[in-house]
Amino acid sequence: WVLSPKYFNFPLPITLTMIHMGFSGAVTFFLVRVFKVVTPVKMTFEIYATCVIPISAFFASSLWFGNTAYLHISVAFIQMLKALMPVATFLMAVMCGTDKARCDMFFNMLLVSVGVVISSYGEIHFNVVGTVYQVTGIFAEALRLVLTQVLLQKKGLSLNPITSLYYIAPCSFVFLSVPWYLLEKPVMEVSQIQFNFWIFFSNALCALALNFSIFLVVGRTGAVTIRVAGVLKDWILIALSTVIFPESTITWLNIIGYAIALCGVVMYNYIKVKDFRASQSPDEIIPDRITKDWKFEKRSSDFYVPDNVSSNRGSGGGNGSLSDMKIDEEAPLISSSRVSHIGRMQLANHATGK
Repeated sequence: WVLSPKYFNFPLPITLTMIHMGFSGAVTFFLVRVFKVVTPVKMTFEIYATCVIPISAFFASSLWFGNTAYLHISVAFIQMLKALMPVATFLMAVMCGTDKARCDMFFNMLLVSVGVVISSYGEIHFNVVGTVYQVTGIFAEALRLVLTQVLLQKKGLSLNPITSLYYIAPCSFVFLSVPWYLLEKPVMEVSQIQFNFWIFFSNALCALALNFSIFLVVGRTGAVTIRVAGVLKDWILIALSTVIFPESTITWLNIIGYAIALCGVVMYNYIKVKDFRASQSPDEIIPDRITKDWKFEKRSSDFYVPDNVSSNRGSGGGNGSLSDMKIDEEAPLISSSRVSHIGRMQLANHATGK
């Protein structure tokens, strides 16, 4: 609605994304440095240069390409194309050696791809430029997810959503300033720009709230709940977009193609959840009263890395998959592996027989 020339008419996606990053960086700075809500990690120059900067670069790229696609194709079609995320992430994970090529995964990816192709063929307002932007953004996001796993796990770095935004948002802002200077600054005319403080403030607030809401969701639910909620969210978003934006018309071929792709996504989710459960050590037996909360806390490191990143299965029993949640594109969340204070007290009491 903000970007479309038919509505608010602010067709500057890089500028809008920079506003999001600047706002998120400023808020997290106050939370970390002024109000001291969380303690910053010991960030060395080497870790920042080898981990934060590459991750921020691909995060900025995924936002840039993904948001630019809204200028060319409809919200509903963009959501259908996002079904390719498991395919892109799986391919990148195999190329980077964090996952192995498997027949069941290959057929799932083939099913998703066929569904997206059928859905694209049925798109009334198909636009090659917008489709290329969106697919490029998807693969940039997939590479970021794999890099998050490879780089941060090797460094043993653990960040929660606030500290991850604290480090990544400013760096992404700097990366976005380069295409902004080359592409959008020359065409910007202040006299023609509609600036409404409350529109942009609420828009940036939504981007920030997305990150924090994900933190709350993953701390209180499990992988199955998050994946089912993600599938339902996709359908609701497609349906709402056709109501809010009359030009976002969908055809029966769109629906059939997306349904086929969604079957592949659901099968993929089922396989990843099953793999994660199979990777749990049988020695981890805790009374039922404690098990649920403790396991969710223990698995938080899997959830904070978004959508469909596969983990190396040969590394041991307790880590599982880094892909047990779906996430939207403005959530640069990195892993946070810790047991809550309450969980630790319960475990200590159980160990001592209290």
